[in-house]
Amino acid sequence: QVRAVESGGGLVQPGGSLRLSCAGSGITLEPYAVGWFRQVPGNQREAILCISSSNETIYYKDSVVGRFTISRDNAKNTVYLQMNNLQPEDTAVYLCNAFRGTTHFWGQGTQVTVSS
Repeated sequence: QVRAVESGGGLVQPGGSLRLSCAGSGITLEPYAVGWFRQVPGNQREAILCISSSNETIYYKDSVVGRFTISRDNAKNTVYLQMNNLQPEDTAVYLCNAFRGTTHFWGQGTQVTVSS
């Protein structure tokens, strides 16, 4: 099955850090842009940031600038989301999406909970 697979979520205290991974399963991510999204139950899914196939970063959410960074390791077929100084409002299910033109591959998501 061709899909993206997220991992790395968990429980972290405010001010802590996590690194999420988005791995390609049955798909080579290198030619795809990959975006990270998050969703809280009852709310709309929101775009956070993405990385292009040429490694350009685009931020969609001002509140993560300076705290979240995205990178890719094509040798490992993985895109990473480094999240620093996490706050309770960052609590959500985080999902990645590999996209190219009209082709999209979503993952199932990984839960991030920020709480003391």
